[in-house]
Amino acid sequence: MGDHLAQRCHDAVVDAFGVPRRDRYQIIHEHEASHFRALDTGLGIARTGKFLLLEITSRPRSREAKLAFYSKLTLALKDRCDIASSDVMISLLINSDEDWSFGLGKAQFLTGELGTSTERPQ
Repeated sequence: MGDHLAQRCHDAVVDAFGVPRRDRYQIIHEHEASHFRALDTGLGIARTGKFLLLEITSRPRSREAKLAFYSKLTLALKDRCDIASSDVMISLLINSDEDWSFGLGKAQFLTGELGTSTERPQ
């Protein structure tokens, strides 16, 4: 399921945040059920054995883009991977342009080698 799940996540990032399709860096790490706990935070959300914790590192995004991303991703995971939205927890880790180097010892967002995304932070 890893490749299918990774594709749905990438599609939602591209659609909601306007990043280029080839801007794709993903790590999937699966844990045995005995090595993972995802308890309810008091919201009454029932979890199953299909629980996903997604951690996304990104440049700043608007509130509207973040909400669109959460919605698009959970709908795609339900439709394409049979994972209920109640089993999807998402954490966005936000940093700035100077926090990125794609290689060669450069900060490509700062040097202008990489443009900005079509979605503007607010």
